[in-house]
Amino acid sequence: MDIQLQQAQDKAQVLIEALPYIQKYNRKIIVVKYGGSAMTDASLEKSVMQDVTLLKLVGFKPIIVHGGGKAISGWVEKTGKQPEFVNGLRVTDEETMEIAEMVLNRVNKKLVALIESLGVKAVGISGKDGGLLRVDKHYADGRDIGFVGEVKSVEPSVLLDLIDRDYLPVVATTGLDDAFNTYNINADDAASAIAQAVHAEKLAFLTDVEGLYRDFNDKSTFISRITCSEAEALIEEGAIGGGMLPKLTNCTQAIKNGVGRVHILDGKIPHCLLLEIFTDKGIGTMFFDDDAVR
Repeated sequence: MDIQLQQAQDKAQVLIEALPYIQKYNRKIIVVKYGGSAMTDASLEKSVMQDVTLLKLVGFKPIIVHGGGKAISGWVEKTGKQPEFVNGLRVTDEETMEIAEMVLNRVNKKLVALIESLGVKAVGISGKDGGLLRVDKHYADGRDIGFVGEVKSVEPSVLLDLIDRDYLPVVATTGLDDAFNTYNINADDAASAIAQAVHAEKLAFLTDVEGLYRDFNDKSTFISRITCSEAEALIEEGAIGGGMLPKLTNCTQAIKNGVGRVHILDGKIPHCLLLEIFTDKGIGTMFFDDDAVR
């Protein structure tokens, strides 16, 4: 068979494999938490935005939620300060909060411009806009770590109105407390809260790891599919630790509150979203409800 014809048929087969997933999730909301190394590599950044743009064009209703971690740390260091973290959360004094908001807004508008260049209308907002994210002050093991917020409520109409008008919302993770002070919010927490509030069918966390391992040092223990109760059992066993523990809690919390599927994906893999959502095998770890069909 002609090589070019074979390549064309292979591409056609990929589209056919994607068809049932496109049909199943057409007009459904998917929340994508964008972070990790994919934010610091221009080619990966474009790859992720291409994925989200394609999802939008084939009928999904995507929402991007992003942080600014490494970029914020870089700017903090430029002021002569050393970034400090407690339990994975940035200690955020008033000056650091100003830097964080500046960086988040810069990242936000950069992503909007990239999406617009790919032919989709995008609107960049923060959790402060329209009361989208209201927060209480978060304490880390009883310690005051500054302007770090814990999401207490989400106003979903802000996002749903944008989606209804055919825009792709891009959300920077700052929010307001009851006194209208600005707080930084952990992007995983914000994405999980938003996914629950808009009744998303899918929530995808882009990270720097392939997914969930029973033992991270043993690659043969990779878990591709896991239920809520199985994930909670791993937590109780103490099998999961470090930065994966709060992410796992966000995954199970989202499933319990109505999100259909939650995915942990390696954002360093080009087009990881498409590979997970539109192929039979997928590439990351998928969380689902105990009563769902496997």
